[in-house]
Amino acid sequence: MKSLIVSPSGVRGIVGEDLVPEVVMRFARAFGKLMDKGKIVVGSDTRTSNEMFKYAAFSGLLSMGCKVVDLDICPTPSIQLMVKQLRAQGGIVITGSHNPVEWNALKFIRSDGIFLYPEEGKKLLKIYENSIPQVGWDKIGTIFRDDSAIDNHLRKILEVVDKEKIRKKKFKVVLDACNGAGALISPLLLNELGCKVIKINCTPNGIFPHPPEPIPSNLGQLCTVVKSEGADVGFAHDADADRLAIVSEKGEALPEDYTLLLATRFILKKSKGLVVTNVCATQALDEVAQEFGCEVIRTKVGDVWVSRLMREKGAVIGGEGNGGVIIPQINYARDGIAAIALLLEYLAQENKPVSQLADNLPQYFMVKKKLKASLASFTKVEQRFKKKFGKEKLSFLDGIKVMKKEGWVHIRMSGTEPIIRVIAEAKSELEAEKLAQWAIERIRE
Repeated sequence: MKSLIVSPSGVRGIVGEDLVPEVVMRFARAFGKLMDKGKIVVGSDTRTSNEMFKYAAFSGLLSMGCKVVDLDICPTPSIQLMVKQLRAQGGIVITGSHNPVEWNALKFIRSDGIFLYPEEGKKLLKIYENSIPQVGWDKIGTIFRDDSAIDNHLRKILEVVDKEKIRKKKFKVVLDACNGAGALISPLLLNELGCKVIKINCTPNGIFPHPPEPIPSNLGQLCTVVKSEGADVGFAHDADADRLAIVSEKGEALPEDYTLLLATRFILKKSKGLVVTNVCATQALDEVAQEFGCEVIRTKVGDVWVSRLMREKGAVIGGEGNGGVIIPQINYARDGIAAIALLLEYLAQENKPVSQLADNLPQYFMVKKKLKASLASFTKVEQRFKKKFGKEKLSFLDGIKVMKKEGWVHIRMSGTEPIIRVIAEAKSELEAEKLAQWAIERIRE
């Protein structure tokens, strides 16, 4: 347990080292108890370890008397929607998301389609750590297959966007699904929207052709194909398709946070309201909201914090700067598939190329660094910052955010990897780099 990463994002580890079938089965049993032995939906991305973990999860749930619904390979947002559609007590997603192929994880879903709240995650862990009585032979649960999750998700998306407006444009779109779960749904969505689809890495076999995190440095092939094919836009998913990255018609990968920025500007043009994001999302989001007289509220990092506050406050749009967009009309969940439809509608409405829409956004530069570290070492860093800089320059909402004249820098322990993340933003790339290096030097003191 010590080497597993347990956070609001779920439970994750390296397959065969920290994350093994016995651990998955026990967490599934604990979840079954937490959900009072009700109906539980289970689905996964395409990772090669998922078949092993799926049956381990089934065993744990059945031993608690749960009624298990097997969705098989399915995007995470599709699974979250199906929990609501089937009125299940909860759901389990087996996915390493953006992590490298050797990693995998369990994400736990509430009955409302949102991931477990942190306080519920603590209850789950407490159950996991104690004895979990199993049911007798005559009360073992049942299991059945349901293949309607993707159709259900597509139907919901197509109800929300202006299909005809998009179809008239006949967009040429290149899609890189990284051989993940998005390969099963995004080509279907693009076809429904009248697009000419050029698929790359759309074989859902879990053999990732590049690291699955959809960041510019991993999108070289997509950039090349968009340019050579003369496409209007390129889209890329991570392994479970809850995130979306964009490549412009020039074959240039946009920064991660531009997905949320473009979606927010489009939504606020149609319907003004509250925007929710996390503490390390770009300052440009505040400027976009200010254009429409709207407010931005920031939460801790992690989509569950954003989803929760969006629902409580009635936000019209939200998400995180990693390409995760949350559209309340569909579900309070990051949804890379729905984000495709939303952005295509924006392109159709504005009748401008992606590069022009991107150039019209407030211009900031963000630098992201990673340092290997343990939670114990990060706690020491946090204490040192508190003593040295004083609260007037710092925010401790999540980790440490230092506001300086030239920009800001955010330092926090990752909830998905054993690293410290350092994110800096300023009006110039040089200033952002200087801020990041300044923080790294302070960390290493």
